[in-house]
Amino acid sequence: MTLHVGLTGNVASGKSTVARVWTEMGVPVVSADELARQAVAPGTDTLEQVVEALGPEARSPDGGLDRAAVREMVFSDPEARKRLESILHPRIAQLREAWVRAREAEGHPILVSEVPLLFEAGLFDAFHRVVVVHASAEERRRRLVEDRGLPPREAERIMAAQGDPEEKRRRAHHVIPNQGTRDELVRAARELMERLRSEAS
Repeated sequence: MTLHVGLTGNVASGKSTVARVWTEMGVPVVSADELARQAVAPGTDTLEQVVEALGPEARSPDGGLDRAAVREMVFSDPEARKRLESILHPRIAQLREAWVRAREAEGHPILVSEVPLLFEAGLFDAFHRVVVVHASAEERRRRLVEDRGLPPREAERIMAAQGDPEEKRRRAHHVIPNQGTRDELVRAARELMERLRSEAS
């Protein structure tokens, strides 16, 4: 049986670093963000539905999705975010299920899905193990502003749009703390994957 692991954490918690470490260890990892990009690629029905729901300003000059414009819309308008999620979530779920079936057929003992909104989308029960990467709000705000160059107000809006990180930490099967250095995060990610491998076997 394949062990299905959901990897999540609030924005700038470090989950993408954990996903890269696990990929380097030979574990298949699929990213919900990457699936979302596939879902709204130029020429897809999903992109047309998004533009219809949010307006023509959601389309970039090259015909794709204007991510900056959409981010501005959904983080300032909860109703717009709901419309977007009602279109994207079912399509992302279809793409993830297809990826899972293909990887299961290859015989992998562990499959990881990196899902930023795992709890918000009600996907907790879709996985055998849920792993939360956790960093304090202060540290995540600093990373968004200093490392990613976001204006403080936009950083606050993005953080406020996600669920309570403390509740996620309480509900998780495993928590990877990320308050220190990148090397410490990498080491913790590797240690947890070895543990998950032993559980899978």
